Amino acid sequence: MGRKVKGILFDLGDTLIDFAHVSMTAMFRQGAELGYAYLKELGKSVPGFRKFHFRQLWAIRWNYIKSRVTGREFNSLDIMSHFARKWGYELTEAEGLELAWRFYKPLSKAATVVPEAKETLKALVKKGLKLALVSNTFLPRAVLDRHLDLVSLGDLIGTRVYSSEVGFRKPNQKIFQLALEEEELSADNALFVGDSPKADILGAHRAGMITVLRSLQKRRKPKRVAPDHVIADLTELLQIVAQYE
Repeated sequence: MGRKVKGILFDLGDTLIDFAHVSMTAMFRQGAELGYAYLKELGKSVPGFRKFHFRQLWAIRWNYIKSRVTGREFNSLDIMSHFARKWGYELTEAEGLELAWRFYKPLSKAATVVPEAKETLKALVKKGLKLALVSNTFLPRAVLDRHLDLVSLGDLIGTRVYSSEVGFRKPNQKIFQLALEEEELSADNALFVGDSPKADILGAHRAGMITVLRSLQKRRKPKRVAPDHVIADLTELLQIVAQYE
């Protein structure tokens, strides 16, 4: 085919870790309960739980909608810090990150690692391929890194580019290019795997990468932008890589 794959970039949500079956509203409430209890433990003067919960929930929702429209990402830690100042208490960097983790913890427990993910990543590393992660998220880096370590994926993925950290979202080409540069890969020699035709496939295609759509409806290619490959099982990546050796 004239192209040799030397590295693979992955999306995170619903590509390596499945979140699709989870109620985000229920998870946020459970996380707010844990976060509220944590602040109480620290002796912070927090408002009533209802106010604490709903003010932050609607702030997250509003900023999420805005980020989808503008392509600019926000960081939930900034929102938590804003309300901390508004309500009259301060958070150290460590306390802020722990608070963000408490909010996320119920979701981390409800989400499931794609069954074949670890096996596939290990096989790709064994073949000498570089692996990286490019994720649209409003969560701080430390929270998602902690989750990856807890599910034993952290050691397999070195470079991780999060939109919350760089300020822009997929399908912006820049976020893909940052990961490629960090791994010293060219787009011609890289493959991107994701579940979103618009964010993942369109963005990676514009960046010049080989694209792979993970879809449980395997043979139904999106009409707007066709991926180079469609898979239902991550282990199929090994066969795809073999085509580019």
